[in-house]
Amino acid sequence: MASILDALWEDRDVRFDITAQQMKTRPGEVLIDCLDSIEDTKGNNGDRGRLLVTNLRIIWHSLALPRVNLSVGYNSIINITTRTANSKLRGQTEALYILTKSNNTRFEFIFTNVVPGSPRLFTSVIAVHRAYETSKMYRDLKLRGALIQNKQLRLLPREQVYDKINGVWNLSSDQGNLGTFFITNVRIVWHANMNESFNVSIPYLQIRSIRIRDSKFGLALVIESSQQTGGYVLGFKIDPLDKLQDAVKEINSLHKVYSANPIFGVDYEMEEKPQPLEELTVEQQPDDVEIEPDEQTDAFTVSEPPAQPCTHPSPGRLWFGFHTLRIAGFMLYLFMGQNKM
Repeated sequence: MASILDALWEDRDVRFDITAQQMKTRPGEVLIDCLDSIEDTKGNNGDRGRLLVTNLRIIWHSLALPRVNLSVGYNSIINITTRTANSKLRGQTEALYILTKSNNTRFEFIFTNVVPGSPRLFTSVIAVHRAYETSKMYRDLKLRGALIQNKQLRLLPREQVYDKINGVWNLSSDQGNLGTFFITNVRIVWHANMNESFNVSIPYLQIRSIRIRDSKFGLALVIESSQQTGGYVLGFKIDPLDKLQDAVKEINSLHKVYSANPIFGVDYEMEEKPQPLEELTVEQQPDDVEIEPDEQTDAFTVSEPPAQPCTHPSPGRLWFGFHTLRIAGFMLYLFMGQNKM
C-alpha cells in the first residue's frame, strides 16, 4: 500500500508550464474561485491571464497561451502580502505578493488584478490559504496534541467516529501504555488512559501501510507513516486476535474509501460558485457571423484557442445580451417589412 501523500504534489510543489492533465483537479481537490483578468506581473508582465483558486493550490495561466502557466501549492507558501507593483496593463497598482519555497529554492510571485476596484484577488487567495493553514490536523501526523476532551475525541468538521476500541496497548515503550483507540473516516487516534495528552493522531493521508506483525508482545497492529513525515512505525496491541483482525480490516476499508475521495479539510465557499475546472476548457462554439480581421494573418503560425472565461455574472455580460436582443428585434422588423412590400 502506498501513501496518498507520496503521489500528492499539488499542495507542496511550485511547478511551471504544467500539462493540461496536471491542471485538472485531483480527487478531493475542489475549485473554489476563478478570476479572469489577472496578470502575473513578475513572470509575464503585460500578459492577461486567469487565476484558479482550489483548496490545495493556485493556478495561473495565460489566456492567449494556456500552456504558459504555473501552479503554487499552499504548503510551499512562506508569506502573502499586498504591495504596490508596476504593471504594464495597470501601471502603479496594488498587487498580491506571494513568497514560496519549494525543493530548497525560493520563488516570488506578483499577481495584479487588471480590473480596477476589485479586491477579490486578495480576499480569495488569502482566505483560502488561511483555511489551509488552520486545517493541518486533517493532513499531518500529530503527537501530543489537544485531541481528547472528557475522554472523548474532539471531532474535526466532517469527521465521524466509526469505532472506539478500549484496552489498546501502545508498544512505543518497553512496558507499553494502555489506552483507547478511535477509528474515524479521516484518521486513527490513540491516547493513554492515564495521561490523555500522551496521544497520536494519524491521518489516512499519511499512512503508508497497515498490517499485522509479530512483536515481542505477540501479534500487533503495525502502522507505517509516509517517508515525508519521517517514516514512523507505530505498534498497537489489541486482544483477542479476532478483535485485532477486525480492526485491521476496518482500517483498511476506511483507508480505501478515503483514498478514492480524500478529505483535505479546507472548507471555504464563495457566494458565487465557479464552474468546474473541466467545464472551463470546453471549446467555444463558432459564431454565425464571421468578422474579417484588419491585419493579415500568417498561415504557418499555429495558435491556441482562447480559454473560456470564468462564468461569474457581470453587468458586461447582461449588457451584451441586451444589445443582442435589440439587434435580433431590428432584423426581424426589417424582414417583416420586406414581406409586406
